[in-house]
Amino acid sequence: MRAFKGFHSNLTCKGYQFKENGVNRTEKANCGRNGFHCAENPLDCLSYYSDWQRSVYYEVEAGGDLDEDHLDSKISCTEIRLIRRLSFEQLLLEAAAYMVEHPKRHWNHRVCREMCNSHYGFGVVRGKNPKALGKAGDILVILKEEPDNPEIEEIAFLKIDQKQYYPGRYYDVYGNC
Repeated sequence: MRAFKGFHSNLTCKGYQFKENGVNRTEKANCGRNGFHCAENPLDCLSYYSDWQRSVYYEVEAGGDLDEDHLDSKISCTEIRLIRRLSFEQLLLEAAAYMVEHPKRHWNHRVCREMCNSHYGFGVVRGKNPKALGKAGDILVILKEEPDNPEIEEIAFLKIDQKQYYPGRYYDVYGNC
């Protein structure tokens, strides 16, 4: 199963040293107690590794015995293979793709409805007429839904670079103020 996982910068998680090549294995998978944890929704990784400047994120393949959490998209598994390391921007793009693929699933608490002011270097907003505001260097992910359902019809990925996009201005999915 395709999923995403956060780690400390040295590829450890709860004292376990993960290896990049091959399959990491453990004996039991229970979301509340043991196993290797990962998430279907990339944004859920930020619930466990929120300091994205000091954490690393991977696309992973979860296998073996699987146990799902009822709180978010967290999964516990007995086998995990690290597929590719993701930059923070790639993690946010994967999160946008997840929302496109699963528009009716529960929203991560970091996704704002209609209006968003960035926090901790990024902002994710979704709605019928979404707008986002950021500070210099922030990344804004803006997802516009179709008028009569939650399907995503447009996506914008903007960086407040002070050349094309400026701090303190609300932008829509088309990059307009």
